[in-house]
Amino acid sequence: MNGISKIDWDLAYSNVLHVSNSAEYPPLWQEKSLCFREKASQEDWLEADIIYGSRRRNQYDLFYPQSINNLQKEGVKGLVVYVHGGYWMKLDKSCSSYLAAGALAHGFAVAVISYTLCPDVRIGDIVIEAANAIKHAASKVNGPIYLVGHSAGGQIVSRMNTQTSPLDANIMQRIKHTVSISGLSDLRPLMNTEMNEVLRLNDEQAYAESPALLEPVNGAKLTAWVGGDELPEFIRQSALHANIWSGFACEVNFVEEAGRHHLNIIDGLSDPAHILTKTLLEIA
Repeated sequence: MNGISKIDWDLAYSNVLHVSNSAEYPPLWQEKSLCFREKASQEDWLEADIIYGSRRRNQYDLFYPQSINNLQKEGVKGLVVYVHGGYWMKLDKSCSSYLAAGALAHGFAVAVISYTLCPDVRIGDIVIEAANAIKHAASKVNGPIYLVGHSAGGQIVSRMNTQTSPLDANIMQRIKHTVSISGLSDLRPLMNTEMNEVLRLNDEQAYAESPALLEPVNGAKLTAWVGGDELPEFIRQSALHANIWSGFACEVNFVEEAGRHHLNIIDGLSDPAHILTKTLLEIA
């Protein structure tokens, strides 16, 4: 007799259990990012802790290419904004500074943002905060904008390209490419997890904040990037996002990078020659 298999949703979304040495990653990110920020500060190509809102975590770090002396904006090719993951509950910009290295080497300024975490706010509030950070950084750096986010950050940056985006039209017109790395595009399954006690998702918010369930703006360009060694749910979520948005007037790509899991998939951004960095910046 055939039946519907019961899914352990907590296990399906537990990257901590899936990656054998998962506990080693956050301290490593912190260490690499601290060294990166110290060098940037000493050499004067970092504006640190820029305030973009009224809440304590409403800050971002803005890195300029090392070839740009004394934080001069002339010669910068554009702006990259990176949004960290952590299931909207963990981490901040201090874990992600080193990921700016790839885009910086190609002449782009990079904003690495923090945002208020759940349960102090809900996911829809975080999306609005991130939009405010993007607006603020865009006021300081001219040129095209490239958005990239990991996991929960992938959901956040993808929301900026939807018909219900909190960004204004002038900023949206500057967005040339968005890369959602291991992004969560459909939030409904997360309502079945224990973490929803913190996220407080309900049907209304899950639909309102799920990029795959929303219509993209015309002309948007999205790459859904995921690791081949990730949990099946993350691969499914990225493929789902790409599949649905392919039915609209936008350019969509799906990339499954072999040999990468959820916690090392982002490292390509720190390498100017890595295909992830080149894809984000549309460099051949």
